[in-house]
Amino acid sequence: MDIQAKIITGIKYTPFLCRNLNSFSLDDLGQALSKEATFFLDVDEKNKIAVSWWVSPKRTRSYPYARVYDSLKFTGKKITIIPILKDEGKEGDRDFLQWDTVSLMSLLGIYVIISYYSEAIPSSRYEKKITEQRYDLQHVKNELEKLLSYQSDALHWNLSNIKSAGAIGEKALEAYARISKKLKIEMHSADSAKKRITELLKGKDAFLGLSRKLAQEAQKRESLTKQPKEKLSGAKATITIKNYLGGNYYFTADEALVKEKNIYLIEGKHTRDKRLPSLGDVKDGLLKMILFTNLEDVKIFQKEGYSATPVLKLTTGRGFNLSVLKKSDEEILNLLKQESQTNNFKVQINQSYI
Repeated sequence: MDIQAKIITGIKYTPFLCRNLNSFSLDDLGQALSKEATFFLDVDEKNKIAVSWWVSPKRTRSYPYARVYDSLKFTGKKITIIPILKDEGKEGDRDFLQWDTVSLMSLLGIYVIISYYSEAIPSSRYEKKITEQRYDLQHVKNELEKLLSYQSDALHWNLSNIKSAGAIGEKALEAYARISKKLKIEMHSADSAKKRITELLKGKDAFLGLSRKLAQEAQKRESLTKQPKEKLSGAKATITIKNYLGGNYYFTADEALVKEKNIYLIEGKHTRDKRLPSLGDVKDGLLKMILFTNLEDVKIFQKEGYSATPVLKLTTGRGFNLSVLKKSDEEILNLLKQESQTNNFKVQINQSYI
């Protein structure tokens, strides 16, 4: 199923499940990045910013959406740090930043710092892979300090920041060359990476075109694949969202069910245990709810007149009993109910809505 929709007036959403964030000074940034996925940085006695960071530029690894979600309750400036690329070694994964990620953060009002890893250690589990990669701390600090005095909105910062993406990519490749030499672990082909970096150096428009093509290809692959861990019954659907900023976002719905002129857009999260899926999974799903609850002008195969009903579907292993929950799960579920009622989406647990 091919769905098109718009977000016309910006994002309106009230989160309830954001965790309490610890505060650090700018001098303690390294400590914060080693301990916390999302945290506050104290600028001075009266001002602070909310910071999250991504382990990989790929949005399906390490719950980056959950990290960003935890900053959304904060009414001040929200920042997320994303590596331009991440190379785990020749026998590991290598991921590149895509424009759609930056564009989505702009839509959510998140300022993006594009940075790179400069340190790592050998993996103890895999002989030819690296782990515990760490950002170039001075580069991140420099960008944070620029942001502290930046007065315009996240969109304009992100557009200007993307112009330096190519140069940051070159720094990343130089850093990986040093890491490879120091640890005696081969990285992926530098030549193929340079081709991607060259596209970035051509500017925002080339980067946007490349990223959109890759995002569309990934969307198509995901729409054809049902993960073994998913307990789903409906058909997958591709969703292309155009927003008021002129950006296009390529997503999939795990399930899409049409009932008359209403389409149920279902994001599924599953666990084999007798309890609810992890809080990270739930928050990851909630970022989709933020998008889906703001959709307008919904079309299916270019046919107009549909409205969207977003559904967060949580499925469990056998033996799960909704009436007998651990206290922590009960607290999460109560907040999730409030969030769904406030923001107009449904929560389904196994076969029942709550």
